[in-house]
Amino acid sequence: MSAQAAKDTCFSPRQTLRCPGGRVLNLASPQVMGILNLTPDSFFAGSRVADNTDLLHRAEAMLTAGASILDVGGYSSRPGAEHISEDEEKQRVLPAVEALHRAFPEAFLSIDTFRSGVACAAVAAGASIINDISGGELDAAMFATAGQLQVPYVLMHMRGTPQTMKQLTHYPDGLVLELVRYFRDKVAQLRAAGVTDIILDPGFGFAKTATQNHELLSRLRELQLLGLPILAGLSRKAMVYKPLGLTPDAALSGTVALNTIALLNGATLLRVHDVPEAMQTIRLVSNTFSPFSP
Repeated sequence: MSAQAAKDTCFSPRQTLRCPGGRVLNLASPQVMGILNLTPDSFFAGSRVADNTDLLHRAEAMLTAGASILDVGGYSSRPGAEHISEDEEKQRVLPAVEALHRAFPEAFLSIDTFRSGVACAAVAAGASIINDISGGELDAAMFATAGQLQVPYVLMHMRGTPQTMKQLTHYPDGLVLELVRYFRDKVAQLRAAGVTDIILDPGFGFAKTATQNHELLSRLRELQLLGLPILAGLSRKAMVYKPLGLTPDAALSGTVALNTIALLNGATLLRVHDVPEAMQTIRLVSNTFSPFSP
């Protein structure tokens, strides 16, 4: 790809996200979403929050390093993860959202959940974005809830559940075409429900083989035809560490490499465990290929 082609395809100005309280998140240049896992079984042990003190320390470090969004999750979505009840998920995330909102009232908080009840309670506690791995498939009330709450919605592609998705990787018409159709139809449903601010997440690692994940990354810019911001969630995933014969703990350098490819292919948000390194990646790629410098 030539430098001019990169300039034409990378970091084009995006829509703003309108959040509760009249606040606006500007996506004209790439941003970082920091991961805060309140689960005891997340695939990367280093991401698991130990207690409230640890939560606030991690959040402060991420925000200081440049994260625009903190993504709070209480339900592990790794393949084969244990299923927990909605009540247990609320017990994990709601005190955390409340504490984060009190400590960092200007931060944009995202609630990582596929349950509308959890989303509604989290927004009431201070969250401003819903990040739904299921694209509304696991809770029929989710789209209507997002519309009523008038918050931005991260629409991810997945098949099945975290417990079954590894068996659902056959795409007769090809993965990318499947995603374009999926997002086209889901966006129409969201808009009909009153959701106007939508981010697309292709769902790396969710109901996709290693080969499919890498093909999707190489063709990520094809999703730009939908005209919406794209989130890349690659951080320390199996598609990073398995080809290198490593573990998630040793996958930071590989994550930086794949995040660079994602940015060059049109990603607007990087969802990561390691915020400083992601910010450095954005800065260097932006300085090289784009007039939009963070």
